[in-house]
This record gives sequence, C-alpha cells and structure tokens, in this order.
Amino acid sequence: MSIAYQIAVCAGIVPDPLQTLDPVAGPAGPALKNEMMLPAVLDPWAAHALYEAANLARQHAGSKVWLVSLSPKAKLQQVMMTVAQKAPFELIAIDGPSSGFTDSAAVAAALAAAIEGIPGLDRSRLLVFGGWESASRGAGATMQVVGELLGITEQFQGVDELTAGPDGSLRILERIEGGCHQVSVCAGPPALLGWATGKLPEPRNNPQVGMANMRSILPALQKARPAVLGPAGAQFHGVALPKQQRQTRIVKDAPVEEIAREIAAWIRGE
Repeated sequence: MSIAYQIAVCAGIVPDPLQTLDPVAGPAGPALKNEMMLPAVLDPWAAHALYEAANLARQHAGSKVWLVSLSPKAKLQQVMMTVAQKAPFELIAIDGPSSGFTDSAAVAAALAAAIEGIPGLDRSRLLVFGGWESASRGAGATMQVVGELLGITEQFQGVDELTAGPDGSLRILERIEGGCHQVSVCAGPPALLGWATGKLPEPRNNPQVGMANMRSILPALQKARPAVLGPAGAQFHGVALPKQQRQTRIVKDAPVEEIAREIAAWIRGE
C-alpha cells in the first residue's frame, strides 16, 4: 500500500555562516547589525528536512511538498533563487523577522496557522518536517510547539533516517546519547519529524526544477501575509558577543585525572 504523503517543511533563512554577526540593541528590540545587508541561506537543519521530504515524495506517487517559511520576503526571494533548483515544492511565505530574537512559541503559532491553511489538507496523510535545531531559532522547541498546535502527538526529534514501510508504517532513526540511534516505528501519519543531518547529500542544481518552482514562488511571495511576532513577555536588557577569554598554563606529565579535575573546577569557577 503506497501512501501519497502531504509534507509540510518548516524552514527559515539565516545569515550565511561565513559572515561575522554583530548583535545590536535597536528601537524595536535586539537585532543584527546591517542584518538586511547580510547574504542569507536556507537554515542548514531545515535544508536537510527539505531534501528528505523531496526524496520521500519522489518515492511515493502523488505526494506533495510545501515549504513553509517565516522570513522577510525580500531576503526570502533571494534565497529561493538558489533553493528552488534543489527540489520541487510549493512555497508558503510568511513575511516576518528571521532573527533569533523572536519567541519560539510565536513563531510556531504562525507556522502552524500557515500549515492549517493549506487548501485540501488531509491530516491522515500529513507529515511535518523541520530542523531539529536552527542556526537562528535554536531554542529546540519551535517544531515541538508546531506539532502540539496541530494536534500531532507522534513527534520525533534528532531524526537521521526515515523509511516508509509497505503497510504505511514509518521506521525512524533518532539520535540519542553516546552516538547511538533509537529505532522507532510509527503506524503512519500524522507525524512530526525534527531532522538532524539526515542521510542525503545536497541535491545538484536542476534549472528545470527551478523554473517550475519559480512559477509558484513569485505569486506566493506577493501574497505573503505579514506576521507580527511580539516579545510575548520576553525582555532583552542587552545583547553582545561573548567575551573571549584565554588562560594558558603549560604543565608537563600531569595525570589525566588531575587535568580533568582542574578543568571541572575552572568551569565551576572555584
């Protein structure tokens, strides 16, 4: 029995990792210096989720992938020029901030509302993908809240592999402590998966896929609804880069146990 899945991938954009980020306190709250000038990329964890979703949809005829993104639409359009060539999807754009200074619950509410608004959504075939972590919204809670708001109780985090069985069941490998994986079997959709790095490489650029995607991406960007993400009670008293601190002491032939004790004592501030 082959299921035609409906896969919603939650993905934001982040500044290129090679850029130097300088946090500043602006009139509307914390922000990044010259944020709109920084080159942006699709969040690396979310990118893995998109590649895995496209691979699953390719294996099951009739499946469809939506990319749900809460980002400034001007920057999102720039990123989509590249991402559109990686995998077929339909974009659902939400115009809003992409920085890490937004409350994860507010972000999750906007994403869940966008997913619920997908025309013809069939929850019995719904899979929600996203990044286990994020290069900007690294609270580790956004995807979990999205699932709760959608009423999805089958949630898996730190996923590296997903295999769909002939009976519709899902075999999922989740990362756990000690470099091991936990094997879980889910009877079927609906389910939410927060992806780690997955098993797939980055797809090659396909101009034909990009042209097909852009036919729906540009109208989606024009129809992007603004999302106002309030602080939800959070207050920032200041933002700054972590201070660099280096204390070096060269000691020869010290026992490993003594080195470990000194490091632990230094961390505790003793």
